[in-house]
Amino acid sequence: MQQVFALVNVRLPRSLREFDQVMTATRLPLQLPRWQRFMAEFLCFGIKEARACLFAGLFFLAVFLLPRSGVAGVARYDLLLLFAVAVQAWMLWTGLETWDELKAISLFHVLGFALEVFKTSPAIGSWSYPEAGFSKLFGVPLFSGFMYAAVGSYLIQAWRLFELRVLNHPPYWMAGLMATLLYANFFTHHFIGDYRGVLAACALGLYARTTVVFRPLDRERRMPLLLAFVLIGFFIWLAENVQTLFGVWRYPNQLGAWSSVHLGKWSSGPCW
Repeated sequence: MQQVFALVNVRLPRSLREFDQVMTATRLPLQLPRWQRFMAEFLCFGIKEARACLFAGLFFLAVFLLPRSGVAGVARYDLLLLFAVAVQAWMLWTGLETWDELKAISLFHVLGFALEVFKTSPAIGSWSYPEAGFSKLFGVPLFSGFMYAAVGSYLIQAWRLFELRVLNHPPYWMAGLMATLLYANFFTHHFIGDYRGVLAACALGLYARTTVVFRPLDRERRMPLLLAFVLIGFFIWLAENVQTLFGVWRYPNQLGAWSSVHLGKWSSGPCW
């Protein structure tokens, strides 16, 4: 990493907060050979992505390391909740997240937990949390909201680190209506049919011309927003496979033996 920062003519940051300041500082265009520019931008893009995934990465690390039986008589679900709260408090205390960012992330948490309660209810049974824990409410462990908050944390951190801008965004009333219909389908498809395909087609048309502008290093790059949706959905689908493999929760088809999460879940990721 030190070579990467030397290549772009900045010293290696001594803290994560200083890293954020360095990576978002305005710099003059770098005069680099084409192959060096490609490597510098590619590596800086990866470093920024890793930084944006800080909360999610630490949470996944806890999932990997904590045994299913818990530690010292404390259930794994309770330990995951304590760990997530501690990491969130640490990021706020160190200035890695602001209070305004925490408010936005909390919306992901609350909405995600409400979805979990509905989806795990006996009448629906889309998935379940089979382990015991004191921090379960309506059969759902409270740490589950942090899985959705991790998505919110990534989006907010990436937006700031990459200095994102969106071009040709559709009218907000159309985007708001589309988001409402997508979220509503999560709940209503159990009763009146699943219209995910129709809604996905509408979303494709709505955002077909929308472009994301981002800055991995010193120059702005562009990417279709629909491609960003596909990539976000893929990594969330991959995360679901990891979480169910480690038994954090189970889909009905995984109760006897683990199997990969259905590809249909891929389309759920961009909605978050």
